[in-house]
Amino acid sequence: MNEPLGHNLSVKPEECYAAVDLGSNSFHLVVSQYINGQFTVIDRQREVVRLAGGLDENNRLTDEVAERALRCLTEFGQLLRSLPDENIRAVGTNALRRLRDKGPFLERAEAALGHSIEIIAGREEARLIYLGVSKWSAGGDESRLVIDIGGGSTEIIAGKGDQATVRESLEVGCVTLSKQLFPDGKLTEKRFRKAVLAAELAIQPVVEQFRLQGWNQVIGCSGTMKSIAASMLGGGWSKDGMHKDGLYRLVESAVNAKHIDNLNLTGLSRDRGPVFAGGLSIVIALFELFDIREMSVSDIALREGVLFDLVGRSSPEDIRDITVSAMQTQWAVDVAQADMVNRTAMHLYHELNSNWDIQSSWYESVLRWSSQLHEIGLRISHDGYHKHGSYIVANGDMAGFARRDQLLLAALIKGHRRKFPLAIFEELPSSIVTPAKRLAVLLRLSVLLNRGRVSQELEKLSVSVEGQELQLKFAKNWLESHPLTYADLKQEQAWLKTVGYKLKFN
Repeated sequence: MNEPLGHNLSVKPEECYAAVDLGSNSFHLVVSQYINGQFTVIDRQREVVRLAGGLDENNRLTDEVAERALRCLTEFGQLLRSLPDENIRAVGTNALRRLRDKGPFLERAEAALGHSIEIIAGREEARLIYLGVSKWSAGGDESRLVIDIGGGSTEIIAGKGDQATVRESLEVGCVTLSKQLFPDGKLTEKRFRKAVLAAELAIQPVVEQFRLQGWNQVIGCSGTMKSIAASMLGGGWSKDGMHKDGLYRLVESAVNAKHIDNLNLTGLSRDRGPVFAGGLSIVIALFELFDIREMSVSDIALREGVLFDLVGRSSPEDIRDITVSAMQTQWAVDVAQADMVNRTAMHLYHELNSNWDIQSSWYESVLRWSSQLHEIGLRISHDGYHKHGSYIVANGDMAGFARRDQLLLAALIKGHRRKFPLAIFEELPSSIVTPAKRLAVLLRLSVLLNRGRVSQELEKLSVSVEGQELQLKFAKNWLESHPLTYADLKQEQAWLKTVGYKLKFN
């Protein structure tokens, strides 16, 4: 099954990281070797899939586009076979966010790729784009505005150095705008005016917050930006990057061509032609609204940011741990209590993770984060705080977390006390429903055992499991001296029984 990467036998699989970007227009794969803090790209693959163009009026994916996407993922999967699972990250963006009834397609897509796929929120996409551009560029600590036009959305990020300060993802992209205002491929001045106006209406609400940040340089990235810059250069309307005059010269040239099929611009590839008009309209709207004089164009985009984020997950500075810590501070979580619950949860987890088939590092991390955030809703109200906390986590802007991560965390937090909320677990992807319920049982017990909010001697607590039956064994006479815990465990027996779990304790 294992195959050499990039036909380079000197490359060790454990040194390689792969990012898969399932964009609304194109799918991208990049495989890089990471040594001494530096990435060296050893393989790339790109295919125009036009996922956004395959969504009908009800946001369901047409069979033709679905099959095209699956063929592409099967090819990508061949290049990933020799890599460790933890060195691969596949992310889906706007079109997959919009897709209705995602489950069946995602299951087929993950089977084709041979790896799980994370659908990331728009602001998380923006964070990763900025991370890639700032890490791979030699811009130093300059303040910058970074803009990425995708097939279904446009990400705008202001930041300084490696740190993004403002991130937005807007529902306007080159595929969707082209489909809406240039559906038959005809190019007229009137249509361009309407398209620019539509883009401005989508972008205008966020302009002021970015203006307040200020910037010294503007960087565009993605295929749209690169094709427009290349067309300007090829037409002699720019010597480097993009300028406003050159944009209007491109519009003039397009209108003279009258139809997409007649476009003959140096630097514009055939597969980029059908979405060129929509992308050009968005760029013009951005230049006008942000009063941009010139824009440099970067080859770096989301996938490079994913690579850096992936490496960061194995370092002491995992962005997800930083996010959880920041949320604890923001919502005034009792950190000492959260740490006690976490210690108990980790003790229970390591006792039985292999017998309960939850031994992945991801499940361990999710249990840890849910322990740290289980009381996040207390600042709103004690009554039903688990429901408040679940809402905060499900809908918050959590840097580093995919949508699936947040939904699983939200389920665990909602399910950590009182009646077991079976419905929220059944709504998770089918492959993680059973592990999620088991993690919830561990979190429930950990919270219950630390209800007294004082450090207790639980080191001698042991746990065993057989199927759906869980047995706790305490030190001699421990339960007799903790009558409230005993009563809570009796109640927990009844709650877990309703969802098919049997709890025993001595």
